[in-house]
Amino acid sequence: MLSYMFRHYVFSFAAMKYRSEDPSAETETLSELPFVSILVPAHNEERVIGRLLQRLTELTYPTEKHEIIVVNDHSKDATGRIAKSYASKHPNLIKVVNRDFGGNGKAEALNIGLHFARGKFICCFDADYVPQTDILEKMLPYFSDPRVGVVQGRISVLNEKESWIARIVALERIGGYRVSQYARDKLGMVAQYAGTVGLIRRDLLSRFGGFNPQILAEDTDLTFKTRLAGYRVKYVNYVQSGEEAVIGLRQYWGQRSRWAKGHMQCAFAHLLPLLRSKRMSLKEKVDGLMLLCVYFMPILVVLSLFSSVVLFLVRPSTLLPYWLALVISVFFALSGHIAPILEVVVGVVCDRRKRLILYTPLLLIAYGINIAVCCTAFLGLIYAKLAGRKANHWNKTVHNGNGEVLL
Repeated sequence: MLSYMFRHYVFSFAAMKYRSEDPSAETETLSELPFVSILVPAHNEERVIGRLLQRLTELTYPTEKHEIIVVNDHSKDATGRIAKSYASKHPNLIKVVNRDFGGNGKAEALNIGLHFARGKFICCFDADYVPQTDILEKMLPYFSDPRVGVVQGRISVLNEKESWIARIVALERIGGYRVSQYARDKLGMVAQYAGTVGLIRRDLLSRFGGFNPQILAEDTDLTFKTRLAGYRVKYVNYVQSGEEAVIGLRQYWGQRSRWAKGHMQCAFAHLLPLLRSKRMSLKEKVDGLMLLCVYFMPILVVLSLFSSVVLFLVRPSTLLPYWLALVISVFFALSGHIAPILEVVVGVVCDRRKRLILYTPLLLIAYGINIAVCCTAFLGLIYAKLAGRKANHWNKTVHNGNGEVLL
């Protein structure tokens, strides 16, 4: 817990130190604009797919240099009809691919889209996102560095005023991107591909056989495959896209449960290759190790508190040592969460949105929820393994099309 606390403090100080840097100094001008394929997987997204497609038709990147491929993934609503209407208006730009049989999640849908993609670079957007119109021009120059395999933009929340859950997500995104991702990039650590708002080298994806449908967190899986192959994930803070955050507790639980299971699957798959890698520095290995294991930390909090209480009850005649153990365990638990709250506060200050600090106590509620989520996810993975069942069932997040489009 102390090591994670120290890591959060380092990220917070780094984000403050580099916050005034000019991002334009990092890139070179492209001599030739490459062709880009934008993939949009969509399953029952009738409330948001039109908003995204409208924005994608407004991109400032030359029309003849990109294509939009919508994978209508076995939708039962009007998603396919809406996508086809946009394709009929923009026949040279938008293509709709229908999967009429039941699939299992985003990775499979993306792989179908890859079969039709012609681009040298692949850009992915979830259906509830609304990117900046010049997003491709901002991201592509970073590929002038041959070591960059993926470029990741920042995610912000469109509907943070809709509920207290949405505000929690907004605060988490600020801490996770404005501070954590930004600091990882500046410090030469392991920046993370987020599964959307990102550009990927097509040849790198082909090398990996596309996206991995066996792991629920196909984005984290791609992150570590990219880094283990000797390429970097470049995070660009001034490239932004808005998302619709979940607004209810059930949605939040389901989404976080999928993330936790997928992240744990990635830990089981990539821990040993990470430690054995000769392409990563010690600093990157330590950060990668902590990134892979972050969803196990809430489980350790529960175990440490439980063991302290047991020790206290077993020998009540000698209270002092066990009381100290309980106090130390509680301190570890609190310090491990106070540090991420500091990240959020730093991010809010860097974004000049100081009024959001008033909502940071909500993160303590999220902390308790995520402890339960991670413990349940871990037990679910163990049960699936023992029962011989697959643990990669994809639970879709429901989107309502709410929020202010300000980008």
